[in-house]
Amino acid sequence: MAGLRLGPLLRYTDGSCATVWVETSGPCTAEVRCADGARGTARTFRIAGHHYALVPVGGLTPGTATEYEVLLDGASVWPPADSRFPPSVIATPTDDDGMRVAFGSCRWAAPPAGGKDSVGPDALDTLSARVAADPERARPDVLLLLGDQVYADEVSDATRHWLAGRRDLDRPPGDQIADYEEYTRLYYESWLDPEVRWLLSTVPSCMIFDDHDVIDDWNTSAAWLADMRATDWWQERLLSGLMSYWVYQQLGNLSPDELTTDPLYAAVRETPDGTDALRAFAARADSDPASVRWSYRRDFGRTRLLMVDSRAARVLDEDRRTMLDPGEAAWLREQILEGRGDSDSDSAYDHLLIGTSLPWLLPHLVHDVEAWNAAMCGGERGERWARRGEWIRRGADLEHWAAFPSSFDALGDLIAEAGTGPGAPATVSVLSGDVHHAYVAEPSWAGRAPDARVAQLTCSPVHNSVPLSIRLGFRFGWSAPARALGRRIARHGRCAPPAVSWRRTGGPWFGNQIMTLTLRGRSARLRLEQARANRDGTNVLRMITDRELA
Repeated sequence: MAGLRLGPLLRYTDGSCATVWVETSGPCTAEVRCADGARGTARTFRIAGHHYALVPVGGLTPGTATEYEVLLDGASVWPPADSRFPPSVIATPTDDDGMRVAFGSCRWAAPPAGGKDSVGPDALDTLSARVAADPERARPDVLLLLGDQVYADEVSDATRHWLAGRRDLDRPPGDQIADYEEYTRLYYESWLDPEVRWLLSTVPSCMIFDDHDVIDDWNTSAAWLADMRATDWWQERLLSGLMSYWVYQQLGNLSPDELTTDPLYAAVRETPDGTDALRAFAARADSDPASVRWSYRRDFGRTRLLMVDSRAARVLDEDRRTMLDPGEAAWLREQILEGRGDSDSDSAYDHLLIGTSLPWLLPHLVHDVEAWNAAMCGGERGERWARRGEWIRRGADLEHWAAFPSSFDALGDLIAEAGTGPGAPATVSVLSGDVHHAYVAEPSWAGRAPDARVAQLTCSPVHNSVPLSIRLGFRFGWSAPARALGRRIARHGRCAPPAVSWRRTGGPWFGNQIMTLTLRGRSARLRLEQARANRDGTNVLRMITDRELA
C-alpha cells in the first residue's frame, strides 16, 4: 500500500477549485476529500522512480474554509492520527475579504545541530506556529516563495553524509547536488519540517526559482555558462534541477485550466514513466531557453500577480545582454497591460504585484557598480577591462537588474506606463528577495508621476545567515557618501544615468523575516516581521514596521 512521502501542499486556489500536490511511496490513486463534500482524485505519475500527484479539487464554495483529508487508494494518510496541528483547510476568500500576501526568499532548511539554530529561528516555522496556535486569526491568503527554496550548492551536514554514502565526494561536484535523486533529498529535508509541512498544507503557495535552486550565480554571463558547460557534471546538474523544479514547484503554480492544456503534463501522465519526456523538456529548456516559459500569472480578485523568471530567461551575449528574452519581455508587457485601462473589465485590477527573485531597485552604490561592471564586460574600456570585469562580476555577484541596464530601464518604463492614467492600479509593488536583508525603496520619474504608488519591497532571508560584511556593505550602500562614490564609478564606465531615480523609505532590516501585504479595495498596508527567540525557548514573530502604502 502506498504511503504519503511528502506533502500535501495546497497550491492553486480560486473561488471554486484548488490543487493539492503530494509525493507518494508508490503508484496509487490520490484523493482529496473535503468536509463540505468537495473532492478530487488523480492517478500518480512516475519520474525517476518517484511517484507524484497533483489533485484538482472542484466544487468549492466561495467565501468558505473547509477541512480536508488526503486518501491514497482509499486509505486516509492526512492528517496523521497523531498530528499536533489543527486540521488543514482549503479557504476560498472573496474580493470583499481582501488579500493577505506573505512573501520572502532564501530558506536554508537544515535542522539545527544540537538543538540550537546557528542562524536564528526560521520565519516560516514561526509563522506556522502562530497560525496553528490561533487558527481563527487572520492568516496569509497566499504565500509567495521568491527563490532559493532549496540550496543545491550548500547542503546540510546530514545531507552531506547521505551523499557520501552514494558517491565519492572528492570528485566534482563534490558535496553539492549531482542528480535528480539528490534533489529529491533536498525537498524531502526541507518540506518534511513539521511546521513548514503543515503551513504548506493549509496556506496556498506560489513559487519561483533563483540561483541556489540550481547553483550560485546561475546564468551570470555567457562566459560563466561556457565554463560550466565545459565540466563533466554540469549538464546532469542543470537538467535535474529543472526537472525537479517542474515537479516540486512549477506544476503547482499552474491553474487547473492551464494544466489541462499543458502538453508536458499530459505526456508524463499518459506514460508508465514520464522521466524521458520530462528530461527532454529540460534539455530543450537548456538549449533554447526562449522555448520554455517559467513565468506565470495569477489573479486574486482585483490583485494581479506576475511571477517573473529572472534566471533562465536571460539573454547572455554581451552585445545584446538582457534580463528577459524578447518573448518573455513581450509576455510581461501583455500581462501587465491587459485590462489595465478598463475598470469594468474582468481583467481589471487594483493592485499589481511583480514577483522577481532579484530586486529591481538596489542601494545606489550597488546599482552603479553593477552598471559599471556591465559596461566593462561589454568592452567599453577595452579587452583588459572586460576580462577584469568578468572576474569582478563573478566574485561580487553582480548580476541583478542593474547589471542589465536596458532591462532595468525597460521595466521602469513599463511600470510607469502601467501606473499612469485612467484605470491605473492603486499600487504597483515589485516583490523580491535574494540579498539577505529587507528594505523598501520608492522610485520617481523625471517629468512624470505615476498615479499608482510604486514600491520595491525586498524581503530576505526566511532562514539563512546574514554575514557582517552584508550588513555593513548594504548599510553603507544607501548612504550619501556611497551614492557619490557610485556616481564616480558610473562615470568611469561611461554609463548613462538610469531612467528612474529612487530613495530608500524603509530599512535596511536584517534577520530571518517575512513581509505581508494586506490589500483591501484600493488600500494597501505593509508589515515586516522578524523571527525572534524568547528566553523560554519559544519563537515569535515581532513586528518591525507596519505602514500604509495606499
